[in-house]
Amino acid sequence: MKKIGLVGGISWASTVDYYRYINEETNKKMGSLNFAECIIYSVNFEHFRTYNAQYNWDATFRLLVDAAFQLKNAGAEILLLGANTAHIVAERISEKIGLPFIDIRTATANAINKQGLKKVGLIGTVYTMELNFYKDKFSEQSINVIIPESNTDRQYIEEKLLNELGKGILLPETKKKFIEIIEKLIKQGAEGIVLGCTEIPLIISQHDISIPVFNTTLIHAQAAVEAAL
Repeated sequence: MKKIGLVGGISWASTVDYYRYINEETNKKMGSLNFAECIIYSVNFEHFRTYNAQYNWDATFRLLVDAAFQLKNAGAEILLLGANTAHIVAERISEKIGLPFIDIRTATANAINKQGLKKVGLIGTVYTMELNFYKDKFSEQSINVIIPESNTDRQYIEEKLLNELGKGILLPETKKKFIEIIEKLIKQGAEGIVLGCTEIPLIISQHDISIPVFNTTLIHAQAAVEAAL
């Protein structure tokens, strides 16, 4: 099995899930007491948040590519960025680092296509929802993406990701509001819902939603294990 390198800490709360999913999937496929050879480099989330808020993607790139090189130097043979938003600079990092790169957008689009869906609702950070780096990757596989129409709803999601979910704080009133926003997307015609921030699956699961839900953390981890094996 190839060594998996994960840039985490984006945030620590979802990195915990990545580690668990990677090892559960490895054991599911290999059995006995087999688990993943996995190296994690956890960045300071405050730096990531600050650079993103400034739309300073060069600084975001430098932060993440340094972490990626730390992993490569430690022996990682496959690379993952443990955040959807981090994929704003994914192509630059993949080209620079020279390791097999598992893209969360591609893995998620593949999962959507397996279910034959063509229109999905996307919730995540404001950058993931409002910029084109995510939608364009889905368009390559003929998947149409819709996001919450209300700027108020988008800002609500962003605020809760930063101040609650990114800290591991899970409140029932936040979950209720997230479900209300998702239900609006369903009324807009969404056939599936992409949980496009790796913290959102901490509070929303398939049990909460009537249409297919795509947990990008789980999908990404499974794709990494498949590549490693």
